[in-house]
Amino acid sequence: MNLKHKLQHPIFATLAQVAEKHNYPTFIVGGFVRDLLLQRPNKDIDIVVEGNGIEFAKLVADELYDVKGLSVFKNFGTAMIKLDDLELEFVGARKESYRRESRKPIVEDGTIKEDQERRDFTINAMSISLNQVDFGELIDPFNGQKHLQEGLIITPLPPDQTYSDDPLRMLRAMRFASQLHFKVDDASFESIKKNKDRLSIVSEERIATELNKIMESPQPSVGLELLFLSEIMKIILPEVDALQGVDEIDGQTHKDNFYHTIQVVDNTAETSDNLWLRWAALLHDIGKPPTKRFDQNVGWTFHGHEMRGAKMVPRIFKRLKLPLKDTLNYVKELVYLSSRPAALTKDIVSDSAVRRLLNDAGDKIDDLMLLVEADITSKNKERVKRYKNNFKEVRVKLKEIEEKDQVRNFQPPVTGEEIMTTFKIKPGREIGVLKSAIKEAILEGEIPNEKEAAFKFMIKKGEELGLKA
Repeated sequence: MNLKHKLQHPIFATLAQVAEKHNYPTFIVGGFVRDLLLQRPNKDIDIVVEGNGIEFAKLVADELYDVKGLSVFKNFGTAMIKLDDLELEFVGARKESYRRESRKPIVEDGTIKEDQERRDFTINAMSISLNQVDFGELIDPFNGQKHLQEGLIITPLPPDQTYSDDPLRMLRAMRFASQLHFKVDDASFESIKKNKDRLSIVSEERIATELNKIMESPQPSVGLELLFLSEIMKIILPEVDALQGVDEIDGQTHKDNFYHTIQVVDNTAETSDNLWLRWAALLHDIGKPPTKRFDQNVGWTFHGHEMRGAKMVPRIFKRLKLPLKDTLNYVKELVYLSSRPAALTKDIVSDSAVRRLLNDAGDKIDDLMLLVEADITSKNKERVKRYKNNFKEVRVKLKEIEEKDQVRNFQPPVTGEEIMTTFKIKPGREIGVLKSAIKEAILEGEIPNEKEAAFKFMIKKGEELGLKA
């Protein structure tokens, strides 16, 4: 097959000219070729030459009169050129061999054939010639095009060799399955299960990167279920793995919280591209296994699972080297608050309960509502419709109270400085007591969220504490 008609960008003609002039056999490889055949956009173009990739990149940069746009990474033997919205990476063709204790290969110069053999999957092992003699010709030694059409993830070499050499490829298989909605070949999947313990030589950062790409895919449940079925989930996210299973006592069961959870993640992905909201969806029920109890009167309970789950989040983030501080707190707080809006769906809900949720969730209130709406996974369409209508009413309540009382992220309208000045006191316990009392009064609706009302309330409370204005 010749794909010359798909290589219309002028850069390809330039690459071919430089290759011919300086006698460099040159090829486009990997993801760009795959996505070209799938008609998916891809602005990252990997160029492999038989020879010195860095020297070839310099020649291309000279031809483009854009030496400033060239970045060289000598340690990796690669170079990069940024051109408009394209990013071209250059490397010499190479063959690799591995040591048992490391996923970092011993690299030697090689041919395009050897370079394609070292690729992770057949769909990523195709190349396109940029040489004058056969410009645009697809080179597909492992039937990658056929596997694209069949929607299969298959390794070019025996899967045991591919996955044992570089165990990260096991997660990449699941990531591509999730991104492309492909199936991991049966033999490949059995090899993943057999080699899963090899992940011990992969850094947490690389594992987290692949996990995030699964979470960012259109239907994350595809990759998440593969992680579970391969027992890799038990290694990297045991807290999520523990959600699977249904217990029965006296004929009473509870839902399978693992499959519920990955459905919640998919539902969240339909409404938001926010990666960390999707993580909150993945972790929102992790407190259920340790809090699960059976009560003869009410059946299965998970009292306090939100608080337990929120306490588990930091351990997961630290273990996987995920971002801490603001990102961690965002996910932790959403897990903690994940059941609160449901309480507001009751017929009679006090304004103070709405104010408290607004104050506690702050700017996360909209994301929290997306999460709780995604948490509706019943197969009963009428029940789903009823729940969604209930949450629509909650959104109305939240909007009305916020417009009236403005309590999202609010601070008491009287400052600590004003309290000290009014009562002529120094910093101490009384300041915190008075600020807390003012905040509680506003949340309970005793006083409006206004300066004058808060100041009068402060005077009254101060006198009760024995302070004189």
